[in-house]
Amino acid sequence: MRTSQFEAVKIAMNQNRTGYVLTLSLHPDEVPEEILRDFVGARYQVVMVRLNGENKPLNREQEYPNNPVTMAAILCRDPLFHKFLIEKGQTFDESEEEATEWLRTELGISSRSELKENRDALRYFMTIQQEFLAWKQNV
Repeated sequence: MRTSQFEAVKIAMNQNRTGYVLTLSLHPDEVPEEILRDFVGARYQVVMVRLNGENKPLNREQEYPNNPVTMAAILCRDPLFHKFLIEKGQTFDESEEEATEWLRTELGISSRSELKENRDALRYFMTIQQEFLAWKQNV
């Protein structure tokens, strides 16, 4: 099996009725010939690694080191978290706004930034996150 390797830059991301549409920009010299020859609608298995400023793989755990505010923001953007909340009967809409509002209300905080000081809210947030991760493994 021959694989295609190239460097690309994310320039857009949209959502349509079938899922997300990721638009990448490739330098003309980087486009693999076999991809140019494939028909529109061809399926690929994709493996992508984000590069840091030194053109080396980015370690996301180091980029967001256990900051609960950042973790809460990432969680509220996760489409699977939206599905989790709907399945559990917590929300009715798959959106970041609905997830954020639910999380703030559930934790008894007015802003996710309160997770820095509010230990009770932080402990409960970690419980919610663990429940979501357990649910996610069965999806």
